[in-house]
Amino acid sequence: MLNITLPDGSQRQFAGPVTVAEVAAAIGPGLAKAALAGKLTGAGGDKLVDASHRIDADARLAIVTDKDPDGLEIIRHSTAHLLAYAVKELFPDAQVTIGPVVEHGFYYDFAYKRPFTPEDLAAIEKRMGELAAKNEPVVRRVLPRDEAIAYFKGQGEHYKAEIIGSIPAGEDVSLYREGGFEDLCRGPHVPSTGRLKHFKLMKVAGAYWRGDQANEQLQRIYGTAWATKDELAGYLRMLEEAEKRDHRKLGRELDLFHLDEHSPGTVFWHPKGWTVWQEVEQYMRRVYRDNGYLEVKGPQILDRALWEKTGHWDKYRDNMFTTESEKRDYALKPMNCPGHILIFKQGIKSYRDLPLRYGEFGNCHRNEPTGGLHGIMRVRAFTQDDGHVFCTEDMILPECVAYTELLQKVYADFGFKDIIYKVATRPAARIGSDAIWDKAEQALMESLKRSGCDFEIAPGDGAFYGPKIEYTLKDAIGRPWQCGTMQVDFSMAERLGAEYVAEDSSRRHPVMLHRAIVGSLERFIGILVEQHAGALPAWLAPVQAVVACISEGQADYAADVAKALQKQGVRVGVDLRPEKITYKIREHSLQKVPYILVVGDKEKANGAVAVRARGNQDLGVMSQQAFTARLLGDIATKA
Repeated sequence: MLNITLPDGSQRQFAGPVTVAEVAAAIGPGLAKAALAGKLTGAGGDKLVDASHRIDADARLAIVTDKDPDGLEIIRHSTAHLLAYAVKELFPDAQVTIGPVVEHGFYYDFAYKRPFTPEDLAAIEKRMGELAAKNEPVVRRVLPRDEAIAYFKGQGEHYKAEIIGSIPAGEDVSLYREGGFEDLCRGPHVPSTGRLKHFKLMKVAGAYWRGDQANEQLQRIYGTAWATKDELAGYLRMLEEAEKRDHRKLGRELDLFHLDEHSPGTVFWHPKGWTVWQEVEQYMRRVYRDNGYLEVKGPQILDRALWEKTGHWDKYRDNMFTTESEKRDYALKPMNCPGHILIFKQGIKSYRDLPLRYGEFGNCHRNEPTGGLHGIMRVRAFTQDDGHVFCTEDMILPECVAYTELLQKVYADFGFKDIIYKVATRPAARIGSDAIWDKAEQALMESLKRSGCDFEIAPGDGAFYGPKIEYTLKDAIGRPWQCGTMQVDFSMAERLGAEYVAEDSSRRHPVMLHRAIVGSLERFIGILVEQHAGALPAWLAPVQAVVACISEGQADYAADVAKALQKQGVRVGVDLRPEKITYKIREHSLQKVPYILVVGDKEKANGAVAVRARGNQDLGVMSQQAFTARLLGDIATKA
């Protein structure tokens, strides 16, 4: 008898070998209909297999359906194959390359003699629907590597043949066939094309073969796929909302910043945008001051020898801007940490000085590829709210606990309440002993437990010098943004010879905690603009109020109201133009000004203002003092 143990601990017995689909059918007809694949759990971990996979020994098995994250990934990967199938049906001369799953969907790269058009995309999506409706079975087979190479060459699929050629000789490869299309893939896949119902093709973009700019350019078709119609509709609504909130569009409309081909990957801040920047920076400067940080400033250019000692030269050389002077090589700093260590090394430090917290609004440069640049979210020149804490080993835990509490308050002030916590553990390529990594990882996990935070583990995603907590916030439409970080580093201070005098008068190397709350200020401001759809809260808004007169007779009074607000520290504009008041209100509403103050003869006579709040709210007439108190209250409470 063959025993199959299910996730709830119950067992099913079978007379002989059995497929995943047969196990699902034995459990019940509903599960048999819903089963997409199976997950086998063994000594080597979990393994996803097709529903047709035959189990010939006792096993632990979970049936995967479209309600499981694994099921959704299988749907998306299978839909990528369906896309390739449709392309080959409509464009037989196209060659298929790779088609992986990505966040929220999938893509597939094609080599074709001309660019795909929007009309082509619509035709491909229509054909995908027709092929899915045929409900053709998806069948797996295995071939020896060399036989598979010959097979795909015979099909004219030279890219596939090249991919298989990179697999070691003597190994087998798996292929999946649906109808007249067969593709290389390790699987698993859905049992039949009829399981693929809720998908949409999104766009075409350029891509290089194997991601190398020296290779030929391909066409990448992006798509999305979901388990249900409602999930697909919800995702498309979110994309529509995201397009309205696009910081690049709002940056132009609100006159905040622009990007220019004369300096790709850097930001030209306009007066309004720079006002927002200054509000964020000054807020974070108060955070530094109120939480024991000493603000420092390091140089932009540092000698290559320093980057070699830290390990950055070997790891990040391709992303560093370099220069040469008097036969010495230098690099524009891509991060601030080595400079802070050099500051720490000046003068003798005692254990009594620890923890020593440095903070810097550090300007960094990274040579990102042009194709990876995105508005002010991903740039080549950026400023970090960078901080480094030099401490002893027994200070790591309290420092991390305090930092998480501080980060939560900062995010709440900016309007973010939903935070995802993730601990990124040791990568394969790293420095430092396993014992040190054990201490660092355990300290980070324990700090989140003491902070009452549920967290995920991201195996292997730590920096080469230490593990880290990644703090990811969710915005108003549910999108995640990884901003904050806390990294424990036992190695870099030692590499650069930083020491303190311990209580027993010995010399010891401090532990270094790398931390940032908002991360890149450029990126964070882009996130803020999208979070609030450009309607920044009063404390951040570049113009907090505008005073507009109905006619020329109130111009002097409007100017006096504006001056009175300026004396209270309010960023206020005054509109004395000979335009209709409805035109003025509409124009300032489009600029998303929090408050518009209308003054006519009645308001002038009574020393009052008619107040309109953003969102077309008529708050009525109030005294200047009452309005000023309201606005200053908004600013103070960050409402």
